[in-house]
Amino acid sequence: MAKETGTAKPARQKKEPQPLVIPKNATDEQRLKLERLMRNPDKPATVPERPKEWSPRSAPEFVRDVMGSSAGAGSGEFHVYRHLRRREYQRQEFLDGMSEKQRLDEEYKKKLIQNKMLEEERTAKRRLKRQKLKEKKKMCKKGKKEEKKEDKDGHTDPENSAESSDKSDLEDQ
Repeated sequence: MAKETGTAKPARQKKEPQPLVIPKNATDEQRLKLERLMRNPDKPATVPERPKEWSPRSAPEFVRDVMGSSAGAGSGEFHVYRHLRRREYQRQEFLDGMSEKQRLDEEYKKKLIQNKMLEEERTAKRRLKRQKLKEKKKMCKKGKKEEKKEDKDGHTDPENSAESSDKSDLEDQ
C-alpha cells in the first residue's frame, strides 16, 4: 500500500442536489438558464459565436493543366477532372443561391416600403376624417351656445352677431 503523506487535500465543496426540473415552455427554460447563471455570478457567461456561413473554396486563379472529360484507359486523370467539375458545379450553385437570396431580400424590402406608404395614406385619410368631425362638433357647440345667448337676450344684436362671426373666423384660422 502507498504511504500517506502529511499533506491532505482540501475537502471539495459538495454541490447541493438540484431537483430535476423539466421546462414546460420557453419562459421556464429561460428562467432556469438565468437561475443557473446567477448561482455563480463571478463566472463569465459564454456567448456562442454565430456559425460562419458555408462557402465553397474559391476557384483557382490560374489552372496549368486543363483536363478534358475523356481520359485514356487506366489513367487517374479522370478522377481529378471529376473532382474539379464537382467543385465548380458546387461553386456555381452557391453563387446562384446567393443571388436568389439577394433578389428575395430586395423584393421583401420593396414590399415593406410599399406597405408603409399605403399605411401612411390610410392613416392620413382617417386623420383628416377625425379632424373634420372634431371641427363639426365644435361648430355645433358654438351654434348651441349662440342660440342660448340669443334666447337669454331676447333679441339679436347686429353688432354682437358680427363680433361672434369675427371670433369664429379667427378660431378657424
